[in-house]
Amino acid sequence: MSPQWAKTAIWWSVYPLGACGAPIREPDSPGVHHRLGRLEAWLDDVLALGCNGVALGPIWASSTHGYDVIDHARIDPRLGDDADFDRLVAACRVRGIRVLLDGVFNHVSVDHAAVRAAGAGQAVAATILRSDERSVDGLSRFEGHAGLVELDHSKSAVAEYVVSVMNQWLARGADGWRLDAAYRVPSAFWAAVLPRVRAAYPEALIVAEVLHGDYAGIAEAAGFDSVTQYELWKAIWSSLKDRNPHELAWALARHERLAGRVIPWTFVGNHDVTRIATQVGVAAARVATGLLMTLPGMSAVYYGDERGLTGLKRECLGGDDEIRPALPDEPGPWSGDAAETLRLTQLAIGWRRRHPWLVDGHITIREPSQGSLQWRTAGGSGAWLQADLDCRGEQPRLVVTDDRGERLAW
Repeated sequence: MSPQWAKTAIWWSVYPLGACGAPIREPDSPGVHHRLGRLEAWLDDVLALGCNGVALGPIWASSTHGYDVIDHARIDPRLGDDADFDRLVAACRVRGIRVLLDGVFNHVSVDHAAVRAAGAGQAVAATILRSDERSVDGLSRFEGHAGLVELDHSKSAVAEYVVSVMNQWLARGADGWRLDAAYRVPSAFWAAVLPRVRAAYPEALIVAEVLHGDYAGIAEAAGFDSVTQYELWKAIWSSLKDRNPHELAWALARHERLAGRVIPWTFVGNHDVTRIATQVGVAAARVATGLLMTLPGMSAVYYGDERGLTGLKRECLGGDDEIRPALPDEPGPWSGDAAETLRLTQLAIGWRRRHPWLVDGHITIREPSQGSLQWRTAGGSGAWLQADLDCRGEQPRLVVTDDRGERLAW
């Protein structure tokens, strides 16, 4: 059962190393750099946007991009230290903002102490690492990445380690976890670990990164509260880009069944994918946000998307740099397309705030016609909204109307 507060959560998702301007692959100067506080200047902007949660990317000591963790107990010195984290959490608390952390528990960096121990001659079987006899050093790599060594989730020591880390940071003020690469970890592992975490922190939210497959079945077997809805993400941008809503109609039918069993984590952008404004254009990106905020699920806005930032994901070294940029020191005045995108994003989130029942609403789809799609989403209280997506013009257009006669268009 998901914590009740999660049903009204709308997240601003941010990649701290990039947003705070930390060097990713180049070495930083020695010492601790107090960059994490840079996010504090954006918290009032997060509230003005309409969000009430900040989902942080990885913040622990790591080798490069944050998902190659060296030490789960220590804030990355490129971002700061424990005091910087405590201040950020306190600043969120004062504003009523929830904090979600990115749990990288499938793999660690080659610089992690356990990997170094294995390299120094300790038998792999005696470590917390997964073995792979096909590998030169006998260690399993995550999806072929040389710098990422997988943990062995069949070992009780790994379960103890993950429970300890999750509880440590929940005790420090976090409200929950996004479990990175959860799809790579056996469901039985999470089914054993998460009840122990919830016994101590019953209000913690657990969101799992799952790319494909039986989302609801995976969530139920593992005990996740929410799973990343990549299928809907793909259908939204490709339907807008191709001006053909048939894929979206198919995905919405599946989304309806999913939302009846688990809260989907819905998004049109994140730290791993091409920016929505690059994918479909600025005008269509506003429609994508409108769709996001009028569909069932727990919605997340990726930092910068609210202003139409662009960025192309590339499959090469540094290929994520464009989609993980530094934020200005402070939210400044915006003009032109950025200001208009921000205005429409605020309207979309405002609509969601006024219709909280949408989180687990029920979708009924009309048969899509050439270039257009219409559906109705209903809540248990009898509330409903009608949505009309028209992709036949120069730019796609979305119009939603509710049972009280309120109307909004993108």
